[in-house]
Amino acid sequence: MSPLSGILAVDKPIDLTSHDVVGQIRRLSSMRRVGHAGTLDPLATGVLLLGIGRATRLLEYLLGLPKVYETAVRLGQTTNTYDAEGEIVAERPFAHLTLADIAAVLDRFRGPIQQTPPLYSAVKKDGRPLYKLARAGLEVDVPAREVVIEELTVLAWMPPTLRLRVACSSGTYIRTLGHDIGSALGCGGYLTALRRTAVGGFTLDQAMPLAELNPTNLVDCLLPPETAVSHLPILSLPAPEVARLLLGQRLARETDHALHSLVRVMGPDGRLLGILRAEADYWQPHKMFPPDSTTQGKTLYDTDIHPR
Repeated sequence: MSPLSGILAVDKPIDLTSHDVVGQIRRLSSMRRVGHAGTLDPLATGVLLLGIGRATRLLEYLLGLPKVYETAVRLGQTTNTYDAEGEIVAERPFAHLTLADIAAVLDRFRGPIQQTPPLYSAVKKDGRPLYKLARAGLEVDVPAREVVIEELTVLAWMPPTLRLRVACSSGTYIRTLGHDIGSALGCGGYLTALRRTAVGGFTLDQAMPLAELNPTNLVDCLLPPETAVSHLPILSLPAPEVARLLLGQRLARETDHALHSLVRVMGPDGRLLGILRAEADYWQPHKMFPPDSTTQGKTLYDTDIHPR
């Protein structure tokens, strides 16, 4: 029996780290080669994408996908971690707020915005995670960065809890968003719940609850490795040029080629043959996956091509 290889969408439960989930899948699959694309805090639940076997080499292409969340923000209080796991450090009135007040403030957070990652996060400063610096009591100047909020919708306002749906770019901290919304409302706020409902085209409908996975049904839940790059445009090439690429040779970028930084090349059977990276006037093979007949015993996802 060949080793497992594929993408697994898991509905992560609360109180587990992403690494905890990886550990459980390693045990269920009896495979060491398991990784995850993007991290969910222990407080968060929802879609967590994992790669198993050789498909772990494709996880990097999932990291930049946009996300969708549903979250609950407790207004009127602020915590040092921006969520319910931290200590309350401030408290202000909130009962006067109306939906109109909230709607007026939310409009400031739609579109491209500048966001500062929370101190209690895994973002690194001078090679050290911010949360370690914060726990050591060190003052850290964290630079803001641009993120994009595509959707920010009120699902319910049941004082003191504001429930929101957020569609955003990769790298957005929903904890910071909740904190900043509370600050803009003048009362403070922190996250009490967070559920990721989508990562790119992967939704909760495809995600299997972790507790329901077992060694028997795991293989049926795996998505083909190619799904990790289904969002990349396809570059159609004649067979001789594909053969050159599979040998690691560069390919000239023609005027009718797609204007993208990364493209995928697919075989006639629908299998992924490689990822190409755009350079000045040529395509550089980034990761090539020769089919069995051209690899002298190697199997799909065995070959990396690195620029010299």
